[in-house]
Amino acid sequence: MRLLMQQKPLAGEAPKYVQLMLQQDLLGGWTLLRETGQIGGKASLKREQYLERGAALAAFEKARDAQVRKGFLVMFAQGADAPR
Repeated sequence: MRLLMQQKPLAGEAPKYVQLMLQQDLLGGWTLLRETGQIGGKASLKREQYLERGAALAAFEKARDAQVRKGFLVMFAQGADAPR
């Protein structure tokens, strides 16, 4: 699953973005990747490991909801189970 969110830019600034990706690893666990940054600037990448899909999906949705509260809008969602 992949979700790209973007914040409305202030005057003269590039917009900030957050990309959340949920991927299954080779051992059956799940990895939540959070990439944040400013378009055209530096980015930060954080990883969280989960043993179960349910816990990983809950963390994905919690991260999404936190960004929505900060004013980010969903620009792109990919995946069969992509939450909206």
